[in-house]
Amino acid sequence: MKAKYFVGVALLALVVFLSIQTDVSASHSWGNYHWERSSNPVALTINYNLDSNWTSYFGVAVNDWDSPSGGYSDVLSLSTMPNNTRTRQCKADSGKIQVCNDSYGNTGWLGVAGISVSGDHIQSAYVKLNDTYYNGTSYDTPAWRALVMCQEIGHAFGLDHQDENFNNANLGTCMDYTNNPNSNQHPNAHDYEELGIIYNHLDSGGGGGGTCRGRFCQGGVPANVDMGDPRQWGSVVETDGQGRPILFMRDFGNGNKFFTHIYPVPDGPRS
Repeated sequence: MKAKYFVGVALLALVVFLSIQTDVSASHSWGNYHWERSSNPVALTINYNLDSNWTSYFGVAVNDWDSPSGGYSDVLSLSTMPNNTRTRQCKADSGKIQVCNDSYGNTGWLGVAGISVSGDHIQSAYVKLNDTYYNGTSYDTPAWRALVMCQEIGHAFGLDHQDENFNNANLGTCMDYTNNPNSNQHPNAHDYEELGIIYNHLDSGGGGGGTCRGRFCQGGVPANVDMGDPRQWGSVVETDGQGRPILFMRDFGNGNKFFTHIYPVPDGPRS
């Protein structure tokens, strides 16, 4: 009788342990933000204006996110198209993602992802890669370019970081802050698992474009506001393990918000 009791307790403990492990292993979405769609996979177009120093890393990152390995659900269907939008502003059309590179100055960030939302639905997103740093010797490496490109595009799907302390051991994912990018250049199984969780329900609306209406349909923000300008980013809502701002939010009212994720320069100043 005791043997059966202990076996039952052991099995129960195993079930609880596994459920906790599942919750921990996939818990890096931010908010409840996702692209609206009535079926999976969600079809998204990623426009790009990139020079030859970035195109190969862009191609690898898009392929990584579009073709997950390890048997996890493929919830994204990505297509790409060159777009000659001004790289300084890098505005995205509603329902699309725009990726650009330029020398944006000593901003303190290697890359930035801006995401406009209406309610829970992403309306548009942009990614900027800052050549001011990549033109120097510290960050002009394939590993740094691959990591930041992969991470900023990942934010555009609703993913947050798995870890935000640069000094922790690498997790083997581009959604991890690090001082050494060599093993953090691609998504890992937890990223694909989290995407499956984010997109495990369907919406009643259309595919990819969200429910953008009226003046918020020009890139998801009012036409007279340039969200590529750091002065327009709004309030700091999150800091990294070193206390530096990494997530900003501007609230336009009526459920319309704009979030800006940054990848801070690892050897930059601490607040």
